[in-house]
Amino acid sequence: MREKVELVCSLLLTLSMCGACASAFAQGATSPDPQIPEEPIILRSLEYPELRVVPVANGLANPFDFAFRENGDIIISERYAGKLRLVRNGVLQSSDISGVPEVYSEVFRAGLMSVVLHPEDDSLIYFTYTKPIVVDNEPEQTVALVRARLQEDRLVNVEEIFTAQGLDRGIAASKLLFAPDGKLMMSVGGAYVYMGYGDYAQDSDVHYGKLLRLNDDGSPAADNPFVNSREYLPEVYSVGHRNQIGLDFHPETAELWAAENGPQGGDEVNIIQAGGNYGWPLVSYSRQYRGDWVSEVQQQADFISPEIIWWPSIAPSGMTFYSGDKFPEWQGNLFVGSMLEGRIPGSGHVERIEFNSRGEEIRRESLLRELASRVTAVKQGPDGYLYVLVDEAEGALLRLEPGE
Repeated sequence: MREKVELVCSLLLTLSMCGACASAFAQGATSPDPQIPEEPIILRSLEYPELRVVPVANGLANPFDFAFRENGDIIISERYAGKLRLVRNGVLQSSDISGVPEVYSEVFRAGLMSVVLHPEDDSLIYFTYTKPIVVDNEPEQTVALVRARLQEDRLVNVEEIFTAQGLDRGIAASKLLFAPDGKLMMSVGGAYVYMGYGDYAQDSDVHYGKLLRLNDDGSPAADNPFVNSREYLPEVYSVGHRNQIGLDFHPETAELWAAENGPQGGDEVNIIQAGGNYGWPLVSYSRQYRGDWVSEVQQQADFISPEIIWWPSIAPSGMTFYSGDKFPEWQGNLFVGSMLEGRIPGSGHVERIEFNSRGEEIRRESLLRELASRVTAVKQGPDGYLYVLVDEAEGALLRLEPGE
């Protein structure tokens, strides 16, 4: 019975979308003709006319996130395959890391998502995934957080330390980031208006549409903004979000910045405040997929306005502030992954955003458009280079280097 309901909902959803969006949805996380290099290539940028793009690992199946270990290992999550992959000594290992729990990935967006390492012990790995559950004898799913220890190429002491309250009906994305104070930030999306779950973002009884702040054992941080008032669940740090996939701390101000997907236009980057409400879906710069406005109100005094807005939408994903020494002209720039622009498949890229001395945006540049591929994560590596994760059926991890 549930399969029939899901089929009808999927058909209605596709019909309600604009043509380009419906096409993108039907293709899942795949661009029509990705151009991912298997050998180093040279592209161009404004400050670096020769930008070297070096493949680190090819043949990844729809990768979503990655993390660096001090010993040089790189751990990569494959979303729909539900696998953790390992790059060791510069080579992608043929076998995946064993010990990952069963991952639900039967629909678009579900699967294995973010991966981070404990800042004081990088053999402790944390990851989020769509977890299959049964409620009233019916199959359902939720978002769960796992902590495990990596030994060689396997996980041991695998422990589920947090499970989102509520059912993941919208299929939420989730991103992890350790804060300088050792707390674990965890986004839980899934507040989609077009699927009927936009109200999740303001709902005090669920974790969906929220940014959470946890101790490293998965418990709520004692000084979280709603612990005493109980206005929201104790893990909640900020509310009124649709679907956040990018998190990073500003290297100078130490503010937490978060990238958030709108449906059609109105993608945002927000500076997160403890206890802040960012308004979704009551205020928004977005249009629905069918063209009408999500809300007639774009700003309101009770809600915090975004720092950066995209029109058309770029489907922002993982992001990082650059603070390394390999690209001196890019110091302080924000790099944001794009999965597709303007609802056109094959238009993913990396956005570089430059700021003035007052922290105000002054320039944007699109990088890696030549790859015609989705980008789900951008990070600065321990070596000071930029690393980009390309989310395709035959995806890749790439390294950006300045040319001669």
